[in-house]
Formats: sequence, C-alpha cells, structure tokens
Amino acid sequence: QVELVESGGRLVHTGDSLRLSCTYSIRRFTTYAMGWFRQAPGKEREFVATITWDFGNTYYSDSVKGRFTISRDNAKSTLFLQMNSLNPADTAVYYCAATATSNLLTPRSYAFWGQGTQVTVSS
Repeated sequence: QVELVESGGRLVHTGDSLRLSCTYSIRRFTTYAMGWFRQAPGKEREFVATITWDFGNTYYSDSVKGRFTISRDNAKSTLFLQMNSLNPADTAVYYCAATATSNLLTPRSYAFWGQGTQVTVSS
C-alpha cells in the first residue's frame, strides 16, 4: 500500500518559483518510480517528471525541461518538484504518483496517487 500527500501549491505570478512536496508511505509495494503529473481544467492529466527508485534517473516533459527539477529525500520520505520560471500555462492541479512498472510517461501506469495540490500562475 502507498499513501501520498502533496503540499505546497498556491497562487504565484509569472516568473516566480515554487516547490511542491509529496510525503509518501510505502508498504509492501515494489516502487519502480515516482512521478509528478498535472491536470489543467478541461484537459487530460499529463506527465511532468519522474524519478526512478533505484538509481534516481530523472525524466521530464519537454514543456518543463530546464525549468522543473524532481528530487527525493528518502530519509524524510518526501518527493519534491522545484518549479522555476513559472508561467500561466503551468496552472494545474499537480499530483504525485507511484508506479511499479517501467512505463513512466503514462498516467495509467501509476497505481497510487495523491489528492493533488493546486498551482495557479497569474500573468
């Protein structure tokens, strides 16, 4: 079982930075990777970033590459998403998720999800 709780979302302005956190509790679940997804109103949930559990390999969507950084602190059981140079297109509910598969870019591959945290970027 995996429990995920996101925090850190809020209203910011274009160009601002924000760090999201996701505390996790993993029991009897073989985690291959943990990731961040986002969903804007009227749009499908989309991949943002992911980090593999073993070697910490990271992958990003083209829309956030160079601006966002995913990381984790195993000692604190926390996943982070550092977001820089935010713009209104980044406005969405951000979710963290865990997967036991190597199919890292598809939301349906992730078995466990947090409740989401709202990020709003005003122009």
